[in-house]
Amino acid sequence: MNSAAPSTRTLPWLPGAAAAAVAALAAWGIHWLVPAVPLLTAAVVLGIVVGQLPFARSAVTGVLAPGLSTAAKRLMRIGVVLLGLKLSLGDIAGLGWVTIATTVAIVVVTFVGTLWLGRLFRLPGHQPLLVATGFSICGASAIGAMSGVVKSKDEETATPVALVTLCGTLAIFVLPVLWHPLGLTDLQFGHWVGAGVHDVGQVVATAQIAGSAALAVAIVVKLTRVLMLAPMVAIASAVERRRHVDPDPAAKRPPIVPLFVAGFIVAVLVRSFVPLPQVVIDGADQLQTALLAMALFGLGTAVRLRTLLGTGSRALAVGLLSWVLIAALALGAVQLSS
Repeated sequence: MNSAAPSTRTLPWLPGAAAAAVAALAAWGIHWLVPAVPLLTAAVVLGIVVGQLPFARSAVTGVLAPGLSTAAKRLMRIGVVLLGLKLSLGDIAGLGWVTIATTVAIVVVTFVGTLWLGRLFRLPGHQPLLVATGFSICGASAIGAMSGVVKSKDEETATPVALVTLCGTLAIFVLPVLWHPLGLTDLQFGHWVGAGVHDVGQVVATAQIAGSAALAVAIVVKLTRVLMLAPMVAIASAVERRRHVDPDPAAKRPPIVPLFVAGFIVAVLVRSFVPLPQVVIDGADQLQTALLAMALFGLGTAVRLRTLLGTGSRALAVGLLSWVLIAALALGAVQLSS
């Protein structure tokens, strides 16, 4: 008798989770070899590539599916909670009220503008909301958080993840080219990157070229945008709660504040007011990166390039327009704050 069979039946998520863990290690290896490629971006791209391979597709949609779905949803939420440990309210306050106000305004205007563009271009289902969340707040991790609230399918989440990965990767190469022609100082460039690039890893990859001071500014501005994840997801949850009309009073309704969002807020408060040892902070950061890498690989495997190309021109147009919108707004905020 095959001893592996009972464990596979008992733990159907195990093969997919193991595959996601191996993929996360591979993504780390790519990042180590080519530091300009963010680890999380590499994880998404690996997932997209695996999802297109004919010999791998049957496994991705079969035995690996439960584990990949678990990684894409549950591990994503745990990673979002741990992301809160990167945020200190004191560091954010040190930016000054003008920078804080303009950063919040950038998130709100980009969110509303991208949501409008998504509906204008008739993106299906929850895609306008997910694209707006990813481009305005913190990339693929924000998309994963929002998808958990609106209960979107993995296939529906995959296109926004692919778009935000594509545009964030473009930013790594395009923004440094524009740095000096726009007449920005090192710190101004860091501010622009933090306010206008999507994923934290992409921010680091883009801003580090201008030095450690620029990178520090970029990270703090970026994490200020990340802080907007909690209220945005809470508002979306409240809207879903109002829309969820069911004649059965026992039917489950979306929570007012999702548990992982509450956990994210608690993590921010802990980092702000509890003197955590550096080893704890570093360990949480490594764990958060590993979990998000596994989650993003899982989401990447759900991308179907044929489906993406079917609505690709519309989806790509929304992504590129949103990318230009947030870059322009961020540049305006840099000029206003100077």
